[in-house]
Amino acid sequence: MKLFFKEHFLLILLQIFQLTLIVLIYWLDGYENLLTALYSVFIGLCILSVYLIYRYVSHKSFYRRLTKPLDTLDESIKKTGYSPLSEALDELLQGQYRHYQEQLKAWERNRNEHMTFMNQWVHQMKTPLSVIELIVQDEDDPRFTSIREEVDRVHKGLETVLYAARLGAFEHDFQVEQVSLLSIVDKVIHENKRLFIRSFVYPEVKVEEGLNVETDAKWLTFVLSQIVINAIKYSEGSNKKITVSSGVKDKEVILEVQDLGVGIPAADLRRVFEPFYTGENGRKFRESTGMGLYLVKEVCEHLGHLIELESEVGVGTTVRLKFSSYVRNV
Repeated sequence: MKLFFKEHFLLILLQIFQLTLIVLIYWLDGYENLLTALYSVFIGLCILSVYLIYRYVSHKSFYRRLTKPLDTLDESIKKTGYSPLSEALDELLQGQYRHYQEQLKAWERNRNEHMTFMNQWVHQMKTPLSVIELIVQDEDDPRFTSIREEVDRVHKGLETVLYAARLGAFEHDFQVEQVSLLSIVDKVIHENKRLFIRSFVYPEVKVEEGLNVETDAKWLTFVLSQIVINAIKYSEGSNKKITVSSGVKDKEVILEVQDLGVGIPAADLRRVFEPFYTGENGRKFRESTGMGLYLVKEVCEHLGHLIELESEVGVGTTVRLKFSSYVRNV
């Protein structure tokens, strides 16, 4: 209704001005029968009112379409009426809808091709890395130890790339089931044992046995691995412990990873989950990409888990994962 009056406001003013001007001309010409003149003005206003009512009724759906936000994209191709203006708008919106669908299909095709390429590339890179590992695994020369460390880093980097590529199609690549929290923690600790050793940092596991949570084991392993790798990285050389513990509070299971490393400056805390944000620590530790915690946050949101982070410079960092659904096996 408001849009209708805005559009016809000038027309109403013009008609009133025109009728007033006609009466004024007759009066200045000496015509003294005022009632007849006012009656003609009344008839003119009635005709204008009838026209506006017809215009509003015949274009009601049209004006409603222009003022009401669309809940879904499919609503844009619904008919707005049968007037020439409404039909012209319908044709325009349908053309735009078809154009958008074509672009969307092209984008989805490119994304699928890119994801396929990334998956194939990562798996191709893993083969030569595995060969290198076999060659150097029994060698005691310090140079081969350094090679093993670099191979581990490349492995972790490839895994991050692979999971980042899969995140775009997350709904097709996850399976929720009851997962033992302790088994996931043990697996992550075992996968990163060489990183613990060469960083002079030691794990301490305080996770309750028989505590199962509903999640995807593969994605949770990735999330926990990213958190543990960050804890190791920012505690390197400290000879301190990284504690992984669990607890139940307010019908939620809380998995906590606590390190005693450099900590995160208060100014960086609110942005640590943003993509490519490295902050002050990222400039000191050049291996930081700013993608680890971003991916962790995205995966947790997809899985329905809550993640919290607390940190203090010089004291350390604590990351908490909260699971709303769990089972405790006795």
